[in-house]
Amino acid sequence: MDINDFRSWHTVLALIAFLAVWIWAWSNKRKKPFSEAANLPFADEAIDAETIKKENQS
Repeated sequence: MDINDFRSWHTVLALIAFLAVWIWAWSNKRKKPFSEAANLPFADEAIDAETIKKENQS
């Protein structure tokens, strides 16, 4: 077994790991948690709007 065999197996293992992560990320079980995480920056818009309104009234 020489270095080229090691490189070949490393490439195959990296490809398998990439495909596993890709399948995990695009599975239907992950859709709801990822959607919730994507909307986190907008979760406090109502609070921000109230704060801006109070600051403008002062």
